[in-house]
Amino acid sequence: MSKTKKSEFRPNDYVVYPAHGVGQIISIEEQEIAGIALELFVISFEKDKMTLRVPTNKATEIGMRSLSSPDVVSKAMSTLKGKAKVKRAMWSRRAQEYEQKINSGDLIAIAEVVRDLHRNDDQREQSYSERQLYEAALERLTREVAAVSGGDEVMAAKQVDDVLVSRAA
Repeated sequence: MSKTKKSEFRPNDYVVYPAHGVGQIISIEEQEIAGIALELFVISFEKDKMTLRVPTNKATEIGMRSLSSPDVVSKAMSTLKGKAKVKRAMWSRRAQEYEQKINSGDLIAIAEVVRDLHRNDDQREQSYSERQLYEAALERLTREVAAVSGGDEVMAAKQVDDVLVSRAA
């Protein structure tokens, strides 16, 4: 990807911030920090009641990106249909990998976590930490799917759930 101009993101745009998922740019403001004028994106994560200020010149570098294209969303959906790939590694190791995928901001990687940690009712119990990771990944996926398709999270959740359930059948 080429070095992007700062006009890539605009106020009201939905963006994906790797460590927090989907947020909305509310404004671009200037702040003086240690005598240096910095231009910052002010990003609201409404669901988490959190606001983040990100220097505009660092946004791309830290992996902030626009919402996935519908194309990527359908790739993520087909990833969900795949067979769970569970490595035989120790849980702590796997948990770390899942965590990295979730925080990578990469929708396909997030879908892989959802796929790998999804359990049907008749399958073995999930540990608390598995469940936490699964829910974090599911929420990231659902929020982005919702934002891409126009914002209805309930619909997006159902869409994701239908894919996971159909896979089990």
